[in-house]
Amino acid sequence: MDGTRASEGYGVPGEDDRLRVALSMLTLVPGAMGGSETYARALTRELAGSTTIDAHAFVPRIARGFSEGVPEVVIEEITGGPSTRDRLTTVATAIARAGRIRHRMGRMDVLHVPFTVPVPPAPAGVPLVQTLLDVQHLELPEMFSRAELAYRSYYYDRTARRADAVITISEAAKRQIVSRLGADPERVHVAHLGVDTERFTPQTGPRDDVVFYPARGWPHKNHARLVEAVALLREKRPSLRLVLTGGGLETLGPLPEWVEVRGLVPADELVSLYATAGCLAFPSLFEGFGLPPLEAMASGCPVAASTAGSIPEVCGDAAILFDPTDVRDMASAIDRALAAPPALVSAGLERVQAFTWASCAAAHERVYRSVAAARPRRA
Repeated sequence: MDGTRASEGYGVPGEDDRLRVALSMLTLVPGAMGGSETYARALTRELAGSTTIDAHAFVPRIARGFSEGVPEVVIEEITGGPSTRDRLTTVATAIARAGRIRHRMGRMDVLHVPFTVPVPPAPAGVPLVQTLLDVQHLELPEMFSRAELAYRSYYYDRTARRADAVITISEAAKRQIVSRLGADPERVHVAHLGVDTERFTPQTGPRDDVVFYPARGWPHKNHARLVEAVALLREKRPSLRLVLTGGGLETLGPLPEWVEVRGLVPADELVSLYATAGCLAFPSLFEGFGLPPLEAMASGCPVAASTAGSIPEVCGDAAILFDPTDVRDMASAIDRALAAPPALVSAGLERVQAFTWASCAAAHERVYRSVAAARPRRA
């Protein structure tokens, strides 16, 4: 949708009685933000069918066409970019031009920032809803630069303490937000993520001698220990390979020839990998949620996963769990997953039924209505 027409048609008083929700996604950098992109895109798709919410997405120039379903307005003066400097430039520009940007947004009842950082700031009298996926920077500060820690402290933590509501994606993440930030638990709401079971469907045919791990090359994703674990397994299974997908994998350095690094892959290729891999390994040291285990389960792919963070909450008894700091425990779990009995696959298929994008969006709608009800509607 053309940005000017979208802003002019949005928030017209008397148009209907739906809540006007502005989804401000000005810090979005497509391809560089992991599972948070999957979440935000699915949210735009689900809210498009809402009968109670009139949502519009506002994105930087770099993210044109990101939204699925809801009208999208491109804020051309926000260029975007992945570096800390790029993000600070985005924030500074959005604050300096807050009046113009809010004018483009039109009248709103709620301002929601799915990517955590509140730019532009919410207008006076408009409740702010922040999505905070986790507080990894407080749990594992050694994995972040000083600049990144300072950025998150100001824009993540400070906002979470002040927002009218915080949406997070697991009970584990909520506990961390409450304990680490002193946030009021009544203001922190859980909206579990969903699985696209139309895209990820059960495949019960033969599987390749492949361990699959889709994750960006961030330190907490624990790639090095996974390579060690697969190397141990190759002593008795020399044909076993490890396939890695995701951005930033060049930071992993030299890898054995049996490790296949594919980088960012198209959606169809990701579906194919879940459908044919012998198992999914998920050795992350920290997760606010963790979508890949559920996507694998929906595909009939056995899962070996870490006991860290929210992963046990998400996987339940449908995965073989291991200590992500113990390479031998990891190797043993992967070995068992590769030889998984049908009961494990069946448990995974049942598990994913509890995680839908429709229920995730419904939780958001409840939060929007709650914060809007606490403040009078704007004329």
